[in-house]
Amino acid sequence: MTALTYPASHLPPATPERCSGLQTVTLFCSEPLLLDCGQAVTHVRVAYHTYGEAREDATLVLHALTGTSAVHEWWPEFLGEGRPLDPTRDFVVCANVIGGCAGSTGPAELASVGGQDASLSLRDMARVGRALLDHLGVRRVSLVGGSMGGMLAYAWLLECPDLVEKAVIIGAPARHSPWAIGLNTAARSAIQAAPGGEGLKVARQIAMLSYRSPESFALTQAGQRSPGTPAITSYLQYQGEKLHARFCERSYVALTWAMDMFQPTDDELRSIRAPVLVVGIRSDVLYPPAEVQGYAALLPHAQYWELDSVHGHDAFLMDAQDLPERVRAFLS
Repeated sequence: MTALTYPASHLPPATPERCSGLQTVTLFCSEPLLLDCGQAVTHVRVAYHTYGEAREDATLVLHALTGTSAVHEWWPEFLGEGRPLDPTRDFVVCANVIGGCAGSTGPAELASVGGQDASLSLRDMARVGRALLDHLGVRRVSLVGGSMGGMLAYAWLLECPDLVEKAVIIGAPARHSPWAIGLNTAARSAIQAAPGGEGLKVARQIAMLSYRSPESFALTQAGQRSPGTPAITSYLQYQGEKLHARFCERSYVALTWAMDMFQPTDDELRSIRAPVLVVGIRSDVLYPPAEVQGYAALLPHAQYWELDSVHGHDAFLMDAQDLPERVRAFLS
């Protein structure tokens, strides 16, 4: 997702109160994890943050595609006393997904199959997450996830129905449409065509066009940033460079593929019994609100709410409006 700059009044403290800092644990040391692709893996490293005092019930934050476990850095409107993720009241956990590049086991560390990276699934990520919660002594969990994190919440609801008490799914479908798969296919093709970083920059530019909306770009990227260079061109180039500096192209391929291959059936979705708050975004062109609402309608105990923002898919990060209060009320 987009890395955002917040007004000074919204910046979190450098060392958030009740934050554990980045921790790591190695799981599946004695018994392997069987991935959905059929590969067994051991010694899976998971990097994570916690906020608040450890207890048997927790709130698990599921990050977006290029996000990290440092919730205080990218979601300050949601984390803090009196907010949806309140470390003075709750035990909040966020882990970097396997396959990513923020401390957990990445694609290059998994044994290859036929010279190719092992194929990861969102259900694999949920199983690893459950093992982490077992390590932390958590017995019941509420989920909060946006974008890829919202899709991962669906995987948790299907994989761990005994563990999940409720879930908040923001700006995410239960499965990718041909439109979303097409965008990811184009991004992966760019990486394949220009390995070494240039392709990743183009992939990010493709993604950024779907993370915002025409209305949003008309408001924020009209005109020229410098003589002879449209503002939108400078913006996309900057976003590509920034992601290249902090992300891994193999992770980008692995995670987008996992999202594309997650295709639960309608009957599976109807089997979910936990209460779920599903949030659509009015101007989201990546996951249109009608699509998000349609999946919510399949869930027996879901309520749907729509964020009325012009800023597209990324609105849950940059223009949250009443969303924090809606989530706080649901979790409470």
